[in-house]
This record gives sequence, structure tokens and C-alpha cells, in this order.
Amino acid sequence: MPQTKPKLLMIVPVKWAGLAGSALGSVEVVVEGKDAYDPAEIDYVLSFRPPPGLLARLPNLKAAFSLGAGVDGFLCDPTYPMPVPLVRFVDRTLSAEMAQYLLLQALIHHRMQRFFDQCQAEGQWRQRVLERRTEETHVGFLGLGEIGSFTAGHFVELGFPVRSWTRQRKAVPGVTSFAGAEELTPFLSRCDILICLLSLTRQTTGILNAKTFAALPQGALVINVARGGHLIETDLIAALDSGHLAGAVLDVFEHEPLAQDNPLWRHAKVTVTPHVAAISQPAVVLAYVRDGIAAFERGEQPATVVDVNTAY
Repeated sequence: MPQTKPKLLMIVPVKWAGLAGSALGSVEVVVEGKDAYDPAEIDYVLSFRPPPGLLARLPNLKAAFSLGAGVDGFLCDPTYPMPVPLVRFVDRTLSAEMAQYLLLQALIHHRMQRFFDQCQAEGQWRQRVLERRTEETHVGFLGLGEIGSFTAGHFVELGFPVRSWTRQRKAVPGVTSFAGAEELTPFLSRCDILICLLSLTRQTTGILNAKTFAALPQGALVINVARGGHLIETDLIAALDSGHLAGAVLDVFEHEPLAQDNPLWRHAKVTVTPHVAAISQPAVVLAYVRDGIAAFERGEQPATVVDVNTAY
């Protein structure tokens, strides 16, 4: 019999499989590593980082859906079938959770909470004024997409001067825009808190490096919640040990889980969290996939299809 339902191949954590049936309605679901399937019958794929070469073996693939806002897990595969639309996940709740994380970490640094934690541990009553007034503390965003724009607005509301660096100039209320390679150093020169939210591409891989750190003001904080591939870890440790950087907050890493012998775990100036700044909720992701498949079946495209040549 001819296939009547669109068929989705899920390459996801096992716990997601049980939710898919009711959440995806009329979509037929098969799970990689669990169910047998004919590659020619697969219409759609849902994954975060599919095995290299897998998508190229699906001759009738109509679209691929990412579990996250980033799509580098697909585009790192040189065999990705470029004509196939790639859809990134965008959710306002996810943006809010990321904003909470970034505000939390920035304010812990700005309000010197680690110093007062140490005072409490020592039983010492030590008052201390802020090292820099809020209106003199510049927050810089590398990347200003959905999450960055949302988060930047909250920093603006708190009175921080906010700036951004992107491929093309952006107009976001309260945010000073820098764009292009020639404006990267001027952008960095006033970033007391640097937040990386860039997509991982050939151009942005390793952008958090010695040259970037040297361009930041003395005592800057670096926060990376984008991808581990943006960071040269040895360059970061050197900048911290020299005293040029005051600290770093890292939620993403080149290799995850982070190896137990990685020096970042034990560095006094580094805060490590296990890729938890914002976590996609299965029910919400599955609803976005259901609606996206319905759009493709109607001959339409979801608004969050990315340009596979730029990953934006």
C-alpha cells in the first residue's frame, strides 16, 4: 500500500520516544536504533546531531528539524543534503530561560557575590562597594538573534549599556550595533561582560581566542552559552591566569560531558555548568515539529527555516 502518513525519523534521547505518538498526531514515527525502517520512506528527521552521512542516505527527505536553536550539529556533516530545508527550534520560554541564566551569571559577577560567599564562609562582615557602577559596565553580545535580542532588552532595563556584534548591523532599542570584521575590535574594547550567542560556523569557530581576550578591557568576564567550538580553552586559561580576564562562565564545551581531568573544572575563576542554560522541553519541541510538518505538507515553510550556507 502507498504511504499515507508523513514519516518522521527521530534521533533523540530514548525518553522522547514514548511522548511522540500522542504529540505528533497523524505523523508516523520511527526511532533510530530502535525501529526498523526503509530509508526511502522517511520524509522528515528530528535530531540535535545526526550521525554523519545518515541524512544523505534518505533519498526522499523533505526537511530536517533541529532540537535546538543551533543547527551546527547538522551542518558539521559535509554530506548534509543542502537542498533539504533545515528548521531550527525557537521558543519564547527557551529564550526566557537563557535570559535568566545570563542575567544570573552577569549579576553574580557584577555584584561580587563570590566575594561575599567567601566572607560568609570565613564569618567575616566585610562591606564593599561595586567595583564599577552599572551605567559604566558595558555588556556585549556576540550574536543578537532571537535569544540575544530578548536578553539584551533585560540588561537595558537594568541600566547596563549594551552593545552587539553581528554579521550585519541590527537595530534593537537601547543596543549599540557593531557589524563586520572591521568593527569587532572596537566592539570588544568596551565589553566588560562579553556574552557569546553566535551560531557555530566556519567563520565563528575559535572566535573566543587570545586575540579576542586581549581586545577586552582589563577585568572582563566572558560567558559562553553558544557552542564549545567557539572557545580556545588554552587561550582562556592563559588570559585568566595573567589577570587580564576576571572570570569566565561556561555552559558549553567542545567535548561533552566535560572530561574529569579538564582544568576548567578546578580553575578558581571559572564557573562550569553542564549545558543547562536552557533545555528544550520534549512536549514543546514535538509540537513545533508537528506544526512544521503540517506546514511542509501544505506546501509552505516554517518561519524558522535557516540558510544552510550561513547557518542563520
